Amino acid sequence: MDYKDYYKILGVARGASSDDIKKAFRKLARKYHPDVNPGDKKAEERFKEINEAYEVLSDADKRKRYDTLGPNWQEQFGSGFPGGTRRTYTYGGGGGRNPFDFDGGGASGFSDFFEALFGRSGMGGARASGANGMREDLRRRAGDNIEQPVEVTLQEAYMGGSRTFSIQSTEICPTCHGTGEVNNRVCSTCSGQGQVPRNKRIQVKIPAGVDNGSKIRVAGEGQPGIGGGPRGDLFLVISVKPDSVFERKGDDLYVPVNVDLVKAMLGGEVAVPTPDGRKLLLTIPSETQNDRQFRLTGKGMPRLRGEGNGNLYAQVKVVLPMHLSSEERELFEKLARSRGVEAHS
Repeated sequence: MDYKDYYKILGVARGASSDDIKKAFRKLARKYHPDVNPGDKKAEERFKEINEAYEVLSDADKRKRYDTLGPNWQEQFGSGFPGGTRRTYTYGGGGGRNPFDFDGGGASGFSDFFEALFGRSGMGGARASGANGMREDLRRRAGDNIEQPVEVTLQEAYMGGSRTFSIQSTEICPTCHGTGEVNNRVCSTCSGQGQVPRNKRIQVKIPAGVDNGSKIRVAGEGQPGIGGGPRGDLFLVISVKPDSVFERKGDDLYVPVNVDLVKAMLGGEVAVPTPDGRKLLLTIPSETQNDRQFRLTGKGMPRLRGEGNGNLYAQVKVVLPMHLSSEERELFEKLARSRGVEAHS
């Protein structure tokens, strides 16, 4: 067998780290994969070389023997690998074989890195479906999901509605089509990343009842897929701004309500605000004490995953009169004498 310079095949230095070797393999595998270059025999042969080089250089023991023995490194070990087994990658093309043949490669046959690069839906199902099913698994991989924080007001959370957001994600580079190279040079459009930033404005419906940590899914607005796979999803992670009037506890709301002294003593109707700007009339009994709470059933936050609403609690804040007239002062003095309270001028 002719000696092959595996370092040159992957385009790395002899002292390259395992991470550098993985990165080089991943980049080249994307570029020369037969499914990306249908019918291109040169790309197919190049792909075989890349896999062979990575198989040796990614294994510390094999790499050490390769570095030490050079062209004769395989002859020292029978079939070429310790234990008499050798794992080879071959592309089956249209001949009916699996697109990758793994001899002595363990239960699954796939290296963890190869699975991470091309994805797979389970070896059992892939083998059962034959070459076409396996190739489909290797070719298509859904893009990653994206999470983006979004702050909404309590009023928006109470009523629901829609908002227009500016989002940032990425898309496949239109110049190099995701390979990171143009004519064997680093793509100037994406700086070799294979992806470019994408800014987009989208309109999203905010369901009534969202709370801190709620997620709104926007399908197909995540990272682009691999090999024609679908884009991932965008998840807007909600946080609700603190409100200056209402306090929220789960699906319940709490609001202070100012009540003048006379109404608190004699009873009457008071207006209770709601987050949508309406006011509800609440009848309070006579001799209502300061800080007393009244429950308005079903007037709180809408339940995000259920029917109905929480409760609204109105907390009485008695407001004492100021700037008394002479007549009002006389009335309070009379009240003080009748209750045995000593008043001072």
